[in-house]
Amino acid sequence: MTARLSDIAAQAGVSEATVSRVLNGKPGVASATRESVLAALDVLGYERPVRLRQRSAGLVGLITPELDNPIFPALAQVIGQALTRQGYTPVLATQTPGGSTEDELTDMLVERGVAGIIFVSGLHADTTADMTRYDRLRGKGVPYVLLNGFSPRVRAPFVSPDDRAAMRLAVTHLAALGHTRIGLAVGPKRFVPVLRKIEGFQQGMAERFGLSSDESEALIQHSLYTLEGGQAAAGALISLGCTAVVCASDMMALGAIRAARQQGLDVPRDVSVVGFDDSPLIAFTDPPLTTIRQPVQAMGQAAVRALLEEVGGTPTPHSEFVFMPELVVRGSTASAPSSSRPPS
Repeated sequence: MTARLSDIAAQAGVSEATVSRVLNGKPGVASATRESVLAALDVLGYERPVRLRQRSAGLVGLITPELDNPIFPALAQVIGQALTRQGYTPVLATQTPGGSTEDELTDMLVERGVAGIIFVSGLHADTTADMTRYDRLRGKGVPYVLLNGFSPRVRAPFVSPDDRAAMRLAVTHLAALGHTRIGLAVGPKRFVPVLRKIEGFQQGMAERFGLSSDESEALIQHSLYTLEGGQAAAGALISLGCTAVVCASDMMALGAIRAARQQGLDVPRDVSVVGFDDSPLIAFTDPPLTTIRQPVQAMGQAAVRALLEEVGGTPTPHSEFVFMPELVVRGSTASAPSSSRPPS
């Protein structure tokens, strides 16, 4: 179909001269105007000139859990931008309760001929899951990288935050504020990041207070990675006399603040709360949340680099790239209540 300048100009809301400049690749046209002209071509059913067709090095799948937790959209954005800069088109596939499973999403992406897949907090993080699914994917010639979780049974690159160090940072911070009764609210025990957070928490409690594993185990509550889950876990810990609660996600931490308030307590005067992730907008909660910041930018970029090396025929060694988190102190932590301080 021969493109008529007048039709394209009318559709794009620009002059025919501008359309001509875009179609002939001439400079001097704003990028937004250029995009409007190209969009008009698409709407009218005209083929773009070869020189103007967007080149793509291929599709790359990104499988994430639900997007209710802000950390997952943040990771997806970093990974998507990094892929786009390298000429790849990211395809986001999200698991939802009652929706497609990880295996179903993987099959869908493979059928669409993706160059590779990045899994975020997938079944690779579940110690009870069957890891042979990843061997089958490798057998199909599809490279992949796994974020947040590690399994020695999967021959692939892994990218993770240092969960153990994160918990030691939180315990050290709270101990410096005079807290001695510190609780941990985490997710189900079968997940690798949870097990690592428990190890780090127990190491911190042993270093700071000399607590045995059994003694610190009594200060751990398992729940869901949701506001309601954090509320339930923190409510139990506060009832046990904890003046500070470390949470495995920012969403859980918001639930912990709600639990404290339901018991007539003030955060941070009566109870201090520490989150994990440093999700977008978490600095603007009431009070602003002290949290452990996941190095999202560095982790996302590392995952893309590792995957594209695999796609390019340079396999990354079966190893785990571990990134150091950062303590961000805001308004949800303060000195322990005087009644809970040890005698001087």
